[in-house]
Amino acid sequence: MRITVVEHEADAGLGYLADWLELTCDVVRPYLGEEIPGRAADGLIVLGGAAAAWEDERNPWQPATRALLRRAVEEGTPTLGICLGAQLLTLALGGAVERGGAGLEVGACEVVALPAAASDRLLSGVPGTATAVQYHQDAMTRLPEGAVPLMTGAQYPNQAYRVGERAWAVQFHPEATPEIFTAWTAESGLAAAEELNAGVEAARDALVSTWRPVVQAFAEVVRAG
Repeated sequence: MRITVVEHEADAGLGYLADWLELTCDVVRPYLGEEIPGRAADGLIVLGGAAAAWEDERNPWQPATRALLRRAVEEGTPTLGICLGAQLLTLALGGAVERGGAGLEVGACEVVALPAAASDRLLSGVPGTATAVQYHQDAMTRLPEGAVPLMTGAQYPNQAYRVGERAWAVQFHPEATPEIFTAWTAESGLAAAEELNAGVEAARDALVSTWRPVVQAFAEVVRAG
């Protein structure tokens, strides 16, 4: 079984997922000129990035990525959108993404499971309140028709949802190691970078124990075909 992975930039790669998935990942790097395929393999993961989901002039491959996501959902291909990937999925399916009115959400932040998460194939094992790595300033403000909200948060309410039975969007970063997060803050020039880095490092064990089972559950969905 193989998973097509769309990576938008070099410092926003698979991170933890490279080990947790235990499946072959075919990573497509359009920022290096690689072409977005017309169809995913047995599964599809679209990762995060600095561009906004509507900034096609900045990431000229985004229309093709949205088309790939839309086709994956239509065909029932197991799909996971992370941060920008979640926002691209939202736009691809007719939802809305806008610049967030509550500003940058960054660091080790709390997310809260909604009732539907208890029976979800990926998120059923996540405790009522969990810690997740965040780094975004855009927000999914209207979910696609038929989407099932799964997780929420204090700063931005739409943190995770499912469409159909095999497509998920998460606003946060289950793939981000503390080292990846530190690389992001180093580039950003955030005044609170040191404090934010320490917070993510302190949450390392909780991040692994919470999100590894979720990612492994996604891999099981892929294996199930």
